[in-house]
Order: sequence, then C-alpha cells, then structure tokens
Amino acid sequence: MTDSAGTMKVYAVSLLFTVLVGFSFLFSKLAVISATPLELITYRFNFAVIAVFAALALRIVHIDLKNKPFMKVFPIAATYGGFIAIQAIGIKYATSIEGGIIFAIVPIITMVVASLMLHEKTTGLQKVFVSMSVTGVILMFVIGAGWDAGFNIKGIFLLFLSSLSMAFSNVLMRHARKIFTPTEISFVIVTGCCVAANIVTIINGIQNGTIMEYLRPMSDWKFAVSVIYLGVTCTFITSLLMCYMLAHMEAVKATLFGNLSTAISIVAGVLIFGEPLTIYHIICTMLIITGVIGTSTAGRKKAEVEEPRDKE
Repeated sequence: MTDSAGTMKVYAVSLLFTVLVGFSFLFSKLAVISATPLELITYRFNFAVIAVFAALALRIVHIDLKNKPFMKVFPIAATYGGFIAIQAIGIKYATSIEGGIIFAIVPIITMVVASLMLHEKTTGLQKVFVSMSVTGVILMFVIGAGWDAGFNIKGIFLLFLSSLSMAFSNVLMRHARKIFTPTEISFVIVTGCCVAANIVTIINGIQNGTIMEYLRPMSDWKFAVSVIYLGVTCTFITSLLMCYMLAHMEAVKATLFGNLSTAISIVAGVLIFGEPLTIYHIICTMLIITGVIGTSTAGRKKAEVEEPRDKE
C-alpha cells in the first residue's frame, strides 16, 4: 500500500468515526429516558462484548495478548470506562447541544496531556488557537448561565469530567501503540469495562432488592435499540477506529475528528428533541472548532520520533 493510499485509509476511518460518534449523544439521550445511567452503561458494554466475541469467532479480527504487559493497557480501559460512565450520567442533565460543545474541548485537553506524557510541543500560533477554543467554552458557560431552557451546571461539569477522561484515554492509547494492536486495546477496554459494570449492577441490585429486574430495561424497544447502537457501534467499533487512528497520527490530530461530530450532535438535538439552537451556541461552537482545527493545522514541534505503524 502506497503512502497516499495509506493516508486516505486513515482519513476514511477518521470520517467514519466522526459520523458514528455524532449520534452517540442522541441515543444516550433516548436510553436514559427509560433506564438509569448504570443500566445504560451495563447494557452498552454487554452488547460491545457480544460484538467483540462475534468478530473474533468470525475471524474478522484477531488478538494475541500472550507475553504482553497487560497492566500497561489496563489504565486505558479505566479511563475509557470513566469517560462512558460519567457521560451517561452527565447527558441526563445536559442537552445534546451542550454535550456536543463540551465534547469539543477534548483535543485541547489532549494537547496538554500529550505534551506532558508524550512530550509533544506546541507552537505559539497553536497556543493562540487553543486560547480561541477555551474562550468559546468560557462564553458558553457564562452566557448559558442565563439560559432558561434547561441549563444545568451539574450536567456541564460531569460532561467536562467525561471529556477529561477521554483525553487521558486517547493519549494512553497512543502511548501503548508500540506494544498492542488497535484490536487488542479495544478488546481489553470493552471486556474490562463490561465486567466492572456488571459487578456494580449486580451489587446494586442485591442491595436494593432489584436484582430480578436486570432484564427489565430491554422490554423498552427504544432502550434496546439505543444500547445496541451504543454498544456495538459507539463502544466497540469506535474504540477500534480510535485506536487505529491513534496508531497512525498524533493524539491531538486524531482526537480532532471527534469534534466534527459536534455539528451532527447539534443538528440531531434540534431536529429530533426540539432543543433550542441559539446564536450563542453557534458562535461558541464556531470558536471552539476553529480553534481546534487551527491547533491541528498550524504545525507541531515533535519531540518524539514517529514509531513504525501498527500492523492493523
């Protein structure tokens, strides 16, 4: 495969990731209507694991974790699981529009974390673009505080923590690319999070006397469709795509594509949920996305030497 073909493949994967993630807030919003955040998380990972083992059984993907330092990939699963868990709770309080805007700051956080952990340096121009994005976020907080259509500081704060967890997860994925393939990282993420979520759900059910209602949420077809999409598409497939992207491009650049899903999230919130779209949403989103794109394209000072690309 030529370099040009390889680059096109990476960007095609990135665009697919963008579209799939764009609908995650929509389906999360649908799911929490008839179930608790814990139930959403549990079933999301249940279906993600089903998808993983189906792919392995059909030999669509393969893994080989023998003689590999498992503990190096464990923090990735922990931070990714934290991102999913906190997002599921935060989206219950925030609108899809606010969720999409907060999600847009992930590359900014990733840039800071990557500079500390991967020694990736930024230029002066990039810092200007970062400031532009941060300004957009601050304006969203300040102006939103006077918005009467459901602004909730708790939801915004939780979604910010979710974005922080995702940023750490992305940097750790890139750091582990020299040892693990994208498929292996995805396998550890979904299986580890699935086990943890089910343990918490079972303990919670025993304590509250609701353990026999484990399957109750699946009786709602909207919930069922939502968690199948979130589990198979927005957990297993997107984690696999992100791992692949991080194996072939810098952490900030790979994370940038997640921000393109902000537009999809906003449109979905307006058209399906009837959420208000105000001028400040548009201005803040433009500031954030412009800043992030500028940060990615203004040029980077690399302190690390690119490692050979992964086989997958």
